[in-house]
Amino acid sequence: MKKSIILSCVLALALVGTLYSLPKVVVNTKAKEVDTEKSQAAKAPGANTPATPASETPSNMHDGATLSPEQQKNVDSQRSGFNQASGKEKIAAGLKLSDTFSKLQKFDSAAHYAELVAQLSPSIENITKAGDRYYEAYGFAVDDAKAKSLGNKTREFYGKAIEKNPGLLAAKANMAMTYVNTENPMQGILMLREVLDTDPTNELALFNLGILSMRSNQFSKAADRFKQILTNNPANTKAKFYLGLTLVELGKKEEARKVLAEVKKEENDPVIQQAIVELQERLDN
Repeated sequence: MKKSIILSCVLALALVGTLYSLPKVVVNTKAKEVDTEKSQAAKAPGANTPATPASETPSNMHDGATLSPEQQKNVDSQRSGFNQASGKEKIAAGLKLSDTFSKLQKFDSAAHYAELVAQLSPSIENITKAGDRYYEAYGFAVDDAKAKSLGNKTREFYGKAIEKNPGLLAAKANMAMTYVNTENPMQGILMLREVLDTDPTNELALFNLGILSMRSNQFSKAADRFKQILTNNPANTKAKFYLGLTLVELGKKEEARKVLAEVKKEENDPVIQQAIVELQERLDN
């Protein structure tokens, strides 16, 4: 399986057959083609602020969503307020602008302004948020160069946050996933295991390890990870969906049907609903 990362900040989109849309991880070439179609370049205007190299400002970064005239007007107004503000007001305006861009799925721009806020006020909360935003953008990277750049940024800010507070397990679990497609993928595996050493029931670490097992076609291991999550949290429909998917891959048809039927009743995500239909059709063939 090859690299194509799709974000779902809370973990889960999946199209089955030609595409697994795995959270923050890789699947196949077709996924990259779909991502590219979804992410036609919509460049956000650059901010008149000091700080970042041109290659990392919003005007030079690839965001996945186009804005309506009304949305663009709102963004321009907020950007103007940020540029004109100072002190605490500038920090608040930057956080608001970052949140707005994130809601609009302009993840690169959201990360850019979160970084500016972290530079203005390097609290652990702001540094962690910058890491979160870059990880969010990393999740939508459609080419290797961009993924590498955003992965580096993610690790930079999460690393700073973890230095201040080694107990930031979510930051560690996210950071670990950015190592997967580097020259040192085992670093990510080791970080996830460190998280589980601290918290054996950590859902994010278990989920990410399950995804990585799927990526390497180790579906039995993946199923075990998702079952561990469900033992402690039966309501985690994302883990249940991926358990169903792994059971399909393992040829355990009856068990897979039962699990997928439960997900179909419990999960409202239309993408997952469509994936279940495709999986059920696959089971019937």
